[in-house]
Amino acid sequence: MNYDVDIQREVDNTNLELPSDEDFQHWVTLALTGRKSRGEICIRLVEPTESQQLNNDYRGKDAPTNVLSFPFDGPEGIPMDLLGDLAICADIVTKEAQEQNKPVRNHWAHMVIHGTLHLIGFDHINDSDAEQMETLEIALLASINIPDPYQQGV
Repeated sequence: MNYDVDIQREVDNTNLELPSDEDFQHWVTLALTGRKSRGEICIRLVEPTESQQLNNDYRGKDAPTNVLSFPFDGPEGIPMDLLGDLAICADIVTKEAQEQNKPVRNHWAHMVIHGTLHLIGFDHINDSDAEQMETLEIALLASINIPDPYQQGV
């Protein structure tokens, strides 16, 4: 298994608890193991203004959000390891963790795993797909001793 994770830290707020590059690598590897044998992902940590612009441009929602996933759709018939990009708003992740009364690091792990699963085709548009994706997220997080992220205050 070979997973390359490129981290771009475009965050000015030095008061935030940001994960290490090793944390990001670990969480991406956890999400991909058994689902992809190799892959390359870029994780860009962004400010709320960039998150809002991306969310507006690509989803028509004029507000910053926690994580945006941009799967790479390469040319047909040409094998490529590039899975796509994640744009994660550090301020939003921190704010949500505080509002949900959970450790910031736990919420980061959830957002990275959630976004990575989106890059490989998981989604939560309908109830059945949401249940499948959430069940997998809960199991992956439990494997690293992080409680169910869908339960408040854990």
